[in-house]
Amino acid sequence: MYTPLQKESRAPATCFGSATTQDVGSSHQDGLERECPRNTDRKLPGLYGVGDPTAMFSSDSSCLSSRGKVIKWFWDSAEEGYRTYHMDQYDEDKNPSGIINLGTSENKLCFDLLSRRLSQSDMLRVEPSLLQYPDWRGHPFLREEVAKFLSYYCKSPAPLKPENVVVLNGGASVFSALATVLCEAGEAFLIPTPYYGAITQHVYLYGNVRLAFVYLDSEVTGLDTRPFQLTVEKLELALQGAKSEGVKVKGLILINPQNPLGNVYSPRELQEFLGFAARHKLHVIVDEVYMLSVFEESLGYRSVLGLKRWSLGTELVIEALWKSWDQIPGGVCRSDLLHPVLSADSVLQPHGALEALPETLRITAHVADWTWPGAAVCCFLLLWISGHKRLPDPQRTHVMWATSKDFGMSGLRFGTLYTENRDVATAVASLCRYHGLSGLLQFQMAQLLRDRDWINQVYLPENHSRLKAAHTYVSGELRALGVPFLSGGAGFFLWVDLRKYLRQGTWEEEMVLWRRFLDSKVLLSFGKAFECKEPGWFRVIFADKAHRLRLGMQRLRRVLEGKSQEAEDIPPHQDPGEQH
Repeated sequence: MYTPLQKESRAPATCFGSATTQDVGSSHQDGLERECPRNTDRKLPGLYGVGDPTAMFSSDSSCLSSRGKVIKWFWDSAEEGYRTYHMDQYDEDKNPSGIINLGTSENKLCFDLLSRRLSQSDMLRVEPSLLQYPDWRGHPFLREEVAKFLSYYCKSPAPLKPENVVVLNGGASVFSALATVLCEAGEAFLIPTPYYGAITQHVYLYGNVRLAFVYLDSEVTGLDTRPFQLTVEKLELALQGAKSEGVKVKGLILINPQNPLGNVYSPRELQEFLGFAARHKLHVIVDEVYMLSVFEESLGYRSVLGLKRWSLGTELVIEALWKSWDQIPGGVCRSDLLHPVLSADSVLQPHGALEALPETLRITAHVADWTWPGAAVCCFLLLWISGHKRLPDPQRTHVMWATSKDFGMSGLRFGTLYTENRDVATAVASLCRYHGLSGLLQFQMAQLLRDRDWINQVYLPENHSRLKAAHTYVSGELRALGVPFLSGGAGFFLWVDLRKYLRQGTWEEEMVLWRRFLDSKVLLSFGKAFECKEPGWFRVIFADKAHRLRLGMQRLRRVLEGKSQEAEDIPPHQDPGEQH
């Protein structure tokens, strides 16, 4: 399904900046065919790279500071497609020839549900406290509801605490604040690629923090079982590579469910990645903004906040004990001892460790003359297991979530941070002076998050059903075109492989193809914006109304088949067989 790429014999320590419009020359030649020969001699990034967001920077503005010039340059270079879309936005009545946006990751499927819920009388309240300066961390009533909400939907083994919650105006602000308080200027976060490219700006514009890329391959090789698979070995290589270039790495960013791949990390993978970070004393920012947008139940998504208490190393200890421990004195079966240790809720907090052990073990743990071979070692290991932390390094693990994606409210700007590190929470809260929410919005968000009946019985089932139907339609259209793609069953996007439409497989050709889509009035996101290792990958959003999807896919097909622009043959209000 995927075109193999020639492997490099070395891992070059090169820097690759974010994609900009300056990467493209003035030539707009077609360069597209149904099948194009591959240029396997071209140089691709190696195993890692350290991002330099301003590598292509230039500015002639004399009115701005050096920081202001960089900030303006980001706007000028990175927002071209988005700005063009807003100047020529599709509207079925007012502008039917406008741009269809299949590039911005928004859920536009459930406005009817949301508008009805947000218009109900319990959402409308005005009282003095809501019009005054709040606690910068967020009103206590909201932080309490966020803690309950995350405890429930993240399946946290113990209730999460409101004092560990900080509320900001969107996920971008959470990233920006965390980067600023965790890193010195010039330091870096590890991040596997491809990744949601706006994170580059989020961590750089305020904090001057860089990203160290862990480049992942579309080709499945070695022990990998899927394309673009992240492993601890790849993290280790990227970390050492960044260090060799003199870059200090302070943390790791994980997006789960992943954007743009649409897959999820398994609990075992998460524990391995967290264990890697703990060994190197790295902070971990876990972005879980798509956690309720997993529409394929078979994926088995698990939030970091819902992980079991033992790590991979503990599992290995348990396995070793299980294999060698057939019976202990007194006729006590091994399963009678292990089961409470591994499952009892009381051991989810360290203070419950000893109480969770069976009475027999609690007694024998203090008996010096117990002569059964290995008894003392087994008691020690079981006590260690029962007292092991739920996360390898809770003080350096920071989880973020927002309503932008899961509730289709990207315009309301609500995001939240959960961290057990009080210093981090306090430092981020101080920045909430500039990233806070109005009191009225905080009240509305608390009302929404506490309405478990509406979320579980109305919104989530219908949202998942609509996401699945839209995903099925766009997937079918791509298959009909013979276009390979990755689809993990989570999020709003497909990661689409258009490499065969690039004659030489270059970034310039990728931008030419992107511009051809835009000229044909359909906006996609190109792979360079996600720091993809290989030119030719595009992200296609499917979480939109049926008539816009039909029109967008028709325009995409026209570009790929090399047809000239012609009158649309699909009425704008015609649905492809289902209601979205």
